[in-house]
Amino acid sequence: MSGHSKWSTIKHKKGAADQKRGALFTKLTREIIVAARSGGGNVDMNFRLRLAVDTARAQNMPKDNIERAIAKGSGADKEGVSLEEVAYEGYGPGGVGIIVQALTDNKNRTASEVRSRLTKGGGTMAASNAVAWNFERKGQIMVNVTQGDPDEVALHAVDAGADDVDVQGKTVTITAPFNGFEQVRARVAKLPGVEIEQAEVAMVSKNTITLDPAKAQQTLRLLDALEDLDDVQKVYSNADFPDAVLAEYAKAS
Repeated sequence: MSGHSKWSTIKHKKGAADQKRGALFTKLTREIIVAARSGGGNVDMNFRLRLAVDTARAQNMPKDNIERAIAKGSGADKEGVSLEEVAYEGYGPGGVGIIVQALTDNKNRTASEVRSRLTKGGGTMAASNAVAWNFERKGQIMVNVTQGDPDEVALHAVDAGADDVDVQGKTVTITAPFNGFEQVRARVAKLPGVEIEQAEVAMVSKNTITLDPAKAQQTLRLLDALEDLDDVQKVYSNADFPDAVLAEYAKAS
């Protein structure tokens, strides 16, 4: 598994243990609202909404909060919402490409905040598609194997159409083509002794840049700073981090 993919795994585990539950729930709520607004409030008919609700449940978000967010997004709640999906591109230390996805009610504010964090972190904003060309939408599934052989789970994922699998202890990280995402997720979900911790559409880089320890630490701090912004939902990069740096980063969680 590349240092880039390991960072994604560690971020998920750090997030699951994060004490900033209010900020986390706000981000989850926004994703549910926008998913419901774009595809309707029926989780069985709206794949994006189902993923958002599954993620919220995995983070122990209260059922009432989830239902209110669906109602707001689908129009059942008369208060309505005015959130817009935006994406920003930039370069980080060592020339790594960064994509920042946000949901905002004020694009000027969000753009200013993202630019400020990038600049302070040793990066710069980039023009549209200056970075995005090197990324493609993929399905990413992280599962915890409570019973059985994780390698067998990985083989089932490959048989279902996964592009890549990685086994780290009892955790299996699966990358699937966007069009085959649901097929792979459904196949894995039916396996005995398997718990899906996370399933999402992600921007996966086609090529990565290996960073030296100093640049890697600087980049990790920058990515964290960007993710801490209220309007930011997801941050992706093509940085490949050294294992020793990631180990230190994981311990600091």
